[in-house]
Amino acid sequence: MAIAAVPTYASKAQSHLRILKGIRYGVAERFAAPRAVPFVASSAGAFASFGPACPQPGNRYLPASEDCLFLNLWAPKVTAKQPRPVMVYFHGGAYSTGSVTDPVNDGAALATHGDVVVVTVNHRLNAFGYLYLPERFPDSGNAGQLDLILALQWVQAHIAEFGGDPQNVTVFGQSGGGAKIATLMAMPAAKGLFHKAITMSGQQVTATGPLNAEKRAAALQAALNGQDPATVPAEQLVAALSAQDPILGGGVYMGPVLDMRHLHRHPFWPDAAPQSLDIPMMLGNTVLESRAFYAPNAKQLAGLDFDNLARRVAPEMRIDAQPEWVVRQFRSRYPDASPLDLFHRIVTTARSWRGQVIEAEERAKAGAPAFVYQLDFEQAKHTDDIGLSFGTVPQPSMEQQAMSVRMMDAFVRFARTGNPGWQPYSLAQRETMIFDTNSRVENDPRKWERELFSRIPYIQPGT
Repeated sequence: MAIAAVPTYASKAQSHLRILKGIRYGVAERFAAPRAVPFVASSAGAFASFGPACPQPGNRYLPASEDCLFLNLWAPKVTAKQPRPVMVYFHGGAYSTGSVTDPVNDGAALATHGDVVVVTVNHRLNAFGYLYLPERFPDSGNAGQLDLILALQWVQAHIAEFGGDPQNVTVFGQSGGGAKIATLMAMPAAKGLFHKAITMSGQQVTATGPLNAEKRAAALQAALNGQDPATVPAEQLVAALSAQDPILGGGVYMGPVLDMRHLHRHPFWPDAAPQSLDIPMMLGNTVLESRAFYAPNAKQLAGLDFDNLARRVAPEMRIDAQPEWVVRQFRSRYPDASPLDLFHRIVTTARSWRGQVIEAEERAKAGAPAFVYQLDFEQAKHTDDIGLSFGTVPQPSMEQQAMSVRMMDAFVRFARTGNPGWQPYSLAQRETMIFDTNSRVENDPRKWERELFSRIPYIQPGT
């Protein structure tokens, strides 16, 4: 496979692309539904820099502002015989953090390599997008999702001006971005706005229930010491996110709410949302997701041995399973594995992979197209598929370039045709593309792990 000219476009001259950054697609008051704004394609200088990210803990993405409803666009300048497929990306960060202004989300390489139009979207996060105050703000709890819907409406209205096909829009997103997509697939207002979906290590089987959402809102308001969340400065609202979550522990969780106003059912429970069964879907995970979640000196890993392995994995699995039993099963299955290897294998399977298996199974039961991949390349961890699918791996090795080409080709083929190049997932075979140095389709990879945990009910953390 030729690889010489691939994922370095983002650092080279991009005169072959039309690039617009910081396109405003809406405005919104705090906790209210967003409103569209007119779009006027003025001089290129007007769209030369990204809009701000949503306020969030930390200083990774600056500037930040509640006024964050901006999208970005990369489109080939050469006129095509047919309108180009459109690929719209939603970033991860568990509904609370993140921004598509991250260099890994630069759309130049993907737009060039795939001859597609790429759009990336920022929206309201954490309390700004998902704090549930229904009596005062009927659209709160799902305001961040409504932002994404408004962005997709902008695409429908304007993408043809940039050579894109409004009838061939693929949404794709990693981690929380994939979960946002799964949730949109159950939101009536999103129907018809996109035609294919790719989720990358991002699942949403169940949404937050309204009673739990109200408990979380109360915890956040208590952290504000009686101040009104609708009027406090943004930085105080962000600081209040450190309040203890009354359901999960840790910082207070914010995510989509089963409010019966905008979200009338869970995305993949008790089945796949019927409104989106006609939309081809691709679901992927990395083989060792949890390698990204723990620093080598983290409390979960420091001094890890077989004597404390069960205690360490117990809270990390996010399911109610007897940890000593789980460790015994894995030690018997993998007798030569180290405690660290078993930690990541157990936590990845129990915490990160379960939701994807459930979603693929529900699509298969419904007879709807679902294509599954697993990224094994270089013992892939959570987020490793972002740079590969965008062609933005920094200083890539020859092997990484080849892997990036392979993934971009699959993503673009799916965006064009609804089929990435392998068979859809079935309950009989569980066909899965393994992306690796030797990419191949395997039937039911990690079967033993899947069957081991299938006896234990899975409830989405945050529900």
